[in-house]
Amino acid sequence: MRDAVIVEAVRTPIGKGKPNGSLAGTHPVELLSHTLRALVERSGVDPALVDDVIGGCVDQVGEQAMNTTRYAWLGAGLPEHVPATTVDRQCGSSQQAVHFAAQGVLSGAYDIVVACGVESMSRVPMWSNVPPGADPFGPGVAARYPEGLVPQGISAELIAAKWSIGRTAMDEYAVMSHERAARSWAEGLFDAEVAPLAELRRDECVRPGTTTGALAGLRPAYQDPVFAERFPQIDWSVTAGNASPINDGASAVLIMAADTARDLGLRPLARLHAFAVTGSDPLLMLTGVVPATEKVLRKAGLRLDDIDLFEVNEAFAAVVLAWQQETGADLARVNVHGGAIALGHPLGASGTRLTTTLVHALRERGARYGLQTMCEAGGLANAMILEAL
Repeated sequence: MRDAVIVEAVRTPIGKGKPNGSLAGTHPVELLSHTLRALVERSGVDPALVDDVIGGCVDQVGEQAMNTTRYAWLGAGLPEHVPATTVDRQCGSSQQAVHFAAQGVLSGAYDIVVACGVESMSRVPMWSNVPPGADPFGPGVAARYPEGLVPQGISAELIAAKWSIGRTAMDEYAVMSHERAARSWAEGLFDAEVAPLAELRRDECVRPGTTTGALAGLRPAYQDPVFAERFPQIDWSVTAGNASPINDGASAVLIMAADTARDLGLRPLARLHAFAVTGSDPLLMLTGVVPATEKVLRKAGLRLDDIDLFEVNEAFAAVVLAWQQETGADLARVNVHGGAIALGHPLGASGTRLTTTLVHALRERGARYGLQTMCEAGGLANAMILEAL
């Protein structure tokens, strides 16, 4: 059976959302174009050899409509004959793009493929693709869940309540994320993965001086009397400080068959070892990372102790801490360069951003196996295992 390998991985610095974000004035297509140009230049691969480009984007409307990935490839000045498509698995969209790309290589459908993602949350805010008064769920979902589903912030509160994760624990985790991200930037550990823009050279939301005392002063972000009556168990502990911010950014990885990389004289960064995707309770919504982790380990024939590094998307601190309780993973090996709470979470770009950070961290630390997993709206989660080469 063929091996699918990653030979290059790159991302933009992540900008904070409007009104003061440095990337708020940059069109999302240009964000992704910049990343694709950098990917091609750094790899040295002839872009005419690419079989397909698969991109993730969540809010596919307005400036992110009309197959953003295709226009980003063209906007980068890359060959017209190379096709592209844009997928949506919510926050895991570009991780799903990686899965599809690697599975295409493993099947023999592709020899060389790009997986990527973009989101400009400044220019295309969340839920822009749901007009006022529109019902994206339909009557069948309403009948199945008569009490109604909830926003992700309420799901994070429900997770915190179910796993007895208090405000202090979430704030302490957020501080750790900022400290790790700041240290990684100070030590030059992001240099290999970041392609700076004229507008921004470093991740904009990292706050080196963040303290639990400062975070303790923030108000709950999602407290609502209607939900308070429906869910009296909630302590209202999720804040802007222990959740991911609103961001702009793009990322991309170059995937090919191992024999193709050898023929081109390229040294792979990692082998794509195993993949999993799963559904979970759409009310709690964000807990699928637990069964997805279990499933991908089974598929790989590995145990949790075999994994050297984990990337678990920090949509909310409560998600990572609940995942840690269920799996028993050592937090010293989780998001070692900081996570989305500090670095940012530009929705459609986050999957390949995590992959980019993970493959470079594996090489920098001389580690072998890395596991990446992401929670996704609607009760979904992706997971995959990389093996450094």
